Amino acid sequence: MTKHNIFIILLLMLGLVSCDQNRVFDQYKSMPDGWHKDSLTEFNLPQLDSLKQYNLFLTLRNTNEYPFSNLYLITKMEFPEGKTLIDTLQYEMAQANGEWLGTGFTDLKENKLWYKEKIRFTEKGDYKITIQHAMRKNGKVYGIDLLEGVTEVGFRIENINP
Repeated sequence: MTKHNIFIILLLMLGLVSCDQNRVFDQYKSMPDGWHKDSLTEFNLPQLDSLKQYNLFLTLRNTNEYPFSNLYLITKMEFPEGKTLIDTLQYEMAQANGEWLGTGFTDLKENKLWYKEKIRFTEKGDYKITIQHAMRKNGKVYGIDLLEGVTEVGFRIENINP
């Protein structure tokens, strides 16, 4: 077997191993200049099997420029028939020693944050998810206008059992 054939086989094996069997939906929105407090990050979900259960995640990519060890978010899930669920969520973004949580080898970290688990999408029609940051400094009433260090905000849906 030649080196070229071995390389192709290894490349194909790597491709098969890296396939994400659980992913149903995974989309990011870029925040090139930071995340403004009035910026609503929206995701329109695809039609999903109403008999299956899914796990939902908020995903976020941040750099070392992110100035906090936690993150507050306001999420809104709009159902096709008019119902709306609004949640205020808090996530830890760094350990007590300042080391970032999340994955990544460089100063860019990717965080996969639990949102909801074992959810069924039983209503026919379009679902919409809206995410907004709710960060403010301690003792301050007004929120931070521009949250630096956030490069992308995303939403992910996974099958529970592939």
